[in-house]
Amino acid sequence: MENFIVSARKYRPTQFDSVVGQSHITTTLKNAIKSNHLAQAFLFCGPRGVGKTTCARILAKTINCENIGADGEACGTCASCQSFQDNTSLTIHELDAASNNSVEDIRSLIDQVRYPPQRGRYKIYIIDEVHMLSAAAFNAFLKTLEEPPSYAIFILATTEKHKILPTILSRCQIFDFNRIQWKDMADHLAGIAQKENIQAEPSALELIAIKADGGLRDALSMFDLNVTFSTDNALRHKDVLENLHILDSDYYVSLTDHLIQQNHVDTLILLDEIMRKGFDGQQFISGFMEHLRNLLFAKDPQTLALMEISDESKAKFKQQAELTSTSFLLSAMNICSNCESNYKSAKNPRLHLELCLLKINYLPSVYQVAAEGATGKKPEPQAKSTGAEKPTSTPVIEKPEPVIHQETQTTSPAPVADTPKPEVSEVKPVTKPTAQMPSAGLAGLRSSKSVIKQKTEDTEAEQQNTATNFDNQPFDLAQLLDVWNGIATKFKEANLINKFVMMDRPIELVGTIAHMKVENEVQVQHFNEQLRMEVLGILRERLHNYSIDIVLDVIVQEQGEKKLLYTQSDKYDFLVQKHPLLGELKQKLGLDHEF
Repeated sequence: MENFIVSARKYRPTQFDSVVGQSHITTTLKNAIKSNHLAQAFLFCGPRGVGKTTCARILAKTINCENIGADGEACGTCASCQSFQDNTSLTIHELDAASNNSVEDIRSLIDQVRYPPQRGRYKIYIIDEVHMLSAAAFNAFLKTLEEPPSYAIFILATTEKHKILPTILSRCQIFDFNRIQWKDMADHLAGIAQKENIQAEPSALELIAIKADGGLRDALSMFDLNVTFSTDNALRHKDVLENLHILDSDYYVSLTDHLIQQNHVDTLILLDEIMRKGFDGQQFISGFMEHLRNLLFAKDPQTLALMEISDESKAKFKQQAELTSTSFLLSAMNICSNCESNYKSAKNPRLHLELCLLKINYLPSVYQVAAEGATGKKPEPQAKSTGAEKPTSTPVIEKPEPVIHQETQTTSPAPVADTPKPEVSEVKPVTKPTAQMPSAGLAGLRSSKSVIKQKTEDTEAEQQNTATNFDNQPFDLAQLLDVWNGIATKFKEANLINKFVMMDRPIELVGTIAHMKVENEVQVQHFNEQLRMEVLGILRERLHNYSIDIVLDVIVQEQGEKKLLYTQSDKYDFLVQKHPLLGELKQKLGLDHEF
């Protein structure tokens, strides 16, 4: 039986033209050979499996070729080329620095350099993984590398350029290898499949190329693995998914559909199916984040071109991206990011993952409740959006329920009757602060700082999202105060005294920015957490201008001015200043106060 040779060795390039995805390197090297502008030291840098050692071997063979072609390629038939191909060449030496990294090994190499080649023009040394050399070995190599004999050429290869001494780098001609594009790898695999008489589906080859992440050697190894897995000499998409243990992208598409529809039952059932297939939870959440990222990129043609996927997949992402809003995607990605960070430390990872999906599931309803609570009634129906149609895998929503708040205008797929969602009576009463709903439902386990950051990101994203759909109408201070006082009056009527007091302040208008003065940072934090999203949504809707923003200016109290006491710490400091014996009593009794 003939010995099997892996594709990475069998189809290893022997000429510059057969190197995949590194045309900027091969063109430069061929021109240097044709014009006889060869450096005495080369450094090939780049990720693993992109062709560094291969190009070094081709360069070494071509330099000593006795019959170099007009295109700068080796003939492959002369004595020098044949000896190189048979691994019997006495002029080309390969050294693995990973196992020969001591000073003694470098000194032995230097001793060999002293003798000229017996055949050929040059004596060539290929040192792979050169970053593994010790500092002493690098220093011993410096002098020879800087002033080698005229017949000596050094070709160094490394995956970690930053570990090489600057004195070595300055003595080499550096070539940076790129990650190979998945399309180039897929075409190369297709050519190999044709030579081996293997029936390969294009989607299967694309999947292998994307999974390889820029390394052609990894792609060839996975190609051999899947060919061995097949019993009929065929390469199928579903077999590649199973053999490489890759979660099919259709799962992410279906999961996103369920989340848009707020169908938490199907969401949990689909998650259980994925976990029963043996996929790791962290792997799943990372893949889902990548899916959400692709949906965000698919919203704009310019960012759509950045996605390294096939045109067919881009069309699918573009279709689903029309059903989601930018704020929904950003919020979902933020929730998934927190879940991924805390997954390993969670005592119940499965519950942690389910909670993450449930938070995302109720994002549209949270936006809707915030808008309805601000106005005290349901928003008036708007014209149906063309992007509200569902894909064929899910039921068509005939009557989306639009909402007033800016963040809910692009989440029109939320169903009215067919999809289960929380009872309105539980979340609608005006007597509860509506701005606390995202904190209770989405970020109950997060810090206030994270919630404020997320709300700010959502607001900025929605400003960009709605600016293209609405014309900003001008307004003056009188119109702004009319709407502002109306909001404060509703808070007062609903017995929300804290919100009413916060709103009952002088307002100044600068352009489209409303400036409100507050006394301290505590009031700033309270407004951002409880009121900002709600008030901004109403102002922008009523005034038909989505560039409106609110800025809080902290008043700097002058010396001698009466200071208002808000926190427990302020009250304690005031009492100690007024009654110094109170502080002494605290120290003597060993008491402490909590703020």
